[in-house]
Amino acid sequence: MEQIAVERLTGLIAFARAASLGSYTAAARSLAVSPSAISKSVQRLEQHFGLKLFSRTTRSLTLTPEGRDLLERTQRLLREAEDIEQAVAAARSEPAGTIKITAPLPVGVHILGAALPVFSKRFPKVSVDLRLSDRFVDLIEEGVDVAVRVGNPGDTRLIARQLSPHRICAFASPAYLEERGTPIHPSELLNHDCVNFRYQSTGLEAVWPFLIGGKLLEFTPSPKLIIDVSDAIATALASGAGIGISATYIAAPYVRRGELVPVMYDFAYDRFHLHALWPESRRSNPAVKAFVAFLKEVFPSPAPWDSLVASHASKRAG
Repeated sequence: MEQIAVERLTGLIAFARAASLGSYTAAARSLAVSPSAISKSVQRLEQHFGLKLFSRTTRSLTLTPEGRDLLERTQRLLREAEDIEQAVAAARSEPAGTIKITAPLPVGVHILGAALPVFSKRFPKVSVDLRLSDRFVDLIEEGVDVAVRVGNPGDTRLIARQLSPHRICAFASPAYLEERGTPIHPSELLNHDCVNFRYQSTGLEAVWPFLIGGKLLEFTPSPKLIIDVSDAIATALASGAGIGISATYIAAPYVRRGELVPVMYDFAYDRFHLHALWPESRRSNPAVKAFVAFLKEVFPSPAPWDSLVASHASKRAG
């Protein structure tokens, strides 16, 4: 009887994750199991209850009315289970256990990846499961403990802490500027080759922000080159493709090596900040509290990458 109950609970977890993510494959990836395991768990659950939970097509899963009702009940059950787990974790004074972290790919590659070994040495009983993606992750639905995001938090269900500015600046290679000249005002960009970023999530091209006379000016270039991965833009710019915008934490290593230089830095505009976000239910979790405090160290204000770029811009201006 106990084994049957455990199997049923596993099925409910698989069902809830598949319903929230919209596919067996995404649910399997989230739970670190195979898609067939998710499918079988849901099938056993349907057989037990005698209900059809999903209307399946080749492209998506759609909840039936009975499925929506069961999902609501299951989510209440899983939230209660999560509260129990968090209460037990909070009772331990020392941070321990596994915490799931999500962040944009460039932030993970350029900042978090190098910082996490420091956190691991400081808190050896905490394991970090870092998931890098530009996909919007619902922390509560997907059981993620902390998110690092760009821009305004938006979600009132989450606690937010502001981190470093997300500074965007224009960059180009020294060779390109020597050949084509260095623009000193955004209006001169019309005479230059521009490299722009396309958001994978929306398919839209980036708008370049400049602060001119205390007012925000948004410039949309007619690009010679469009790339949808920010690291590839930095590589292309360093190879002489033209002028493009980049987050300073991505461009800073290129600036340090002399492969990129900041352009029109006086007009750079900090439209957004990076933020740490976590659910209210994780507030008292020692491992989460330790990680959020650590993020304040990793993302200070002013940030070292901003200081580096500003220093190089000052030298060129001098």
